Amino acid sequence: MARFTRRARIGAGIALATTAALALSACSGAADASGSGASESDVDASAATSVADFGTFADLEAAAKAEGQLNVIALPRDWANYGEILDLFAEKYPEITINEASPDVSSAEEIQAAETNKGLDTAPDVFDLGLTVALQNTDAFAPYTVQTWDDIPDELKEPSGLFVGDYGGYMSIGYDSSKYDAPSELDDLLSADYKGAVAINGDPTQAGAAFAAVGLATVQSDGTLDDFQPGIDFFSELQKAGNLLKVDVTTATIASGETPVVFDWDYLNAAHTADNPDWKVVVLDGTGYAGYYNQAINADAPHPAAARLWQEFLYSDEVQNLWLKGGARPVRMEAMTEAGTIDADLAAALPEAPAETVVPTEEQSTNAGTLLGEKWAAAVQ
Repeated sequence: MARFTRRARIGAGIALATTAALALSACSGAADASGSGASESDVDASAATSVADFGTFADLEAAAKAEGQLNVIALPRDWANYGEILDLFAEKYPEITINEASPDVSSAEEIQAAETNKGLDTAPDVFDLGLTVALQNTDAFAPYTVQTWDDIPDELKEPSGLFVGDYGGYMSIGYDSSKYDAPSELDDLLSADYKGAVAINGDPTQAGAAFAAVGLATVQSDGTLDDFQPGIDFFSELQKAGNLLKVDVTTATIASGETPVVFDWDYLNAAHTADNPDWKVVVLDGTGYAGYYNQAINADAPHPAAARLWQEFLYSDEVQNLWLKGGARPVRMEAMTEAGTIDADLAAALPEAPAETVVPTEEQSTNAGTLLGEKWAAAVQ
């Protein structure tokens, strides 16, 4: 997942889905979600590309229950309401034990864990990843199209279902309002008022939230997503000013005051009001930066049927509304709004969407990742 330590209105959510359509523009297209159909006994679950390959959804459930295990990784319970989502799956399928491994690792470390544990029962069955890491590791994924595939914007899904956007938000700045004024523009954070106070959620060469923080700094510095150098330069200035705080952001560091000003996704920052009642969140005026996290199935999943059932679960109406409850914008939001299945009260509680929003394309993400790999460490040392 896009992180190093993991950890307002219906229209706003739809605007994000529409804008974020840029993210997978090079991958857009409709996939064929039909399958050959087979009974449970005939199915090679690791090769199944849709429910139809199992026969029926009940057959998929039966196959997953027979496996009896689901290995997840990098899913902190306070991240976008994952705790409630995991508990609901466990309640719905008590025959399947969920093994929650390493909740605070990065997207890149998810892939490393799959490689390290390849062929073992302990390997992750599924991934939750930032776009840059997903694009770099498609060989590690198994294609699968969920039953609600048609509700997902083409531009937010790899055409064969190798990885699929699921929930998203806007890059924001969270801050302890009892100690700091709200920044009204990016350069405010360079002032002495924020000495030793500003943190980002991870290493931008590994974590999507930190990557997005550099992206936001880029566009807020009059740059474009074709070149992240202005964002790197901003954080270099922040470091030279003595304001960049090199601490991995967690719920505990927010609650203790150790990380009092944090670049992170709006839904993650908003959740910290439970840990610090003085915690507030601002999405800067001007150009906003949006992004979705992506679901993928490990091509070598030890529990391939359970992995596919998990995907179906995540893209159901019920769980899409649970993302919304966590303050994130579900990928099926526009279709669910049209169908009347969205939780309208939760949707209305979302913060205002920026007037202009950008999301990096595949090429921009790849180029930015290369540039960060070359320049980031030296810039903030």
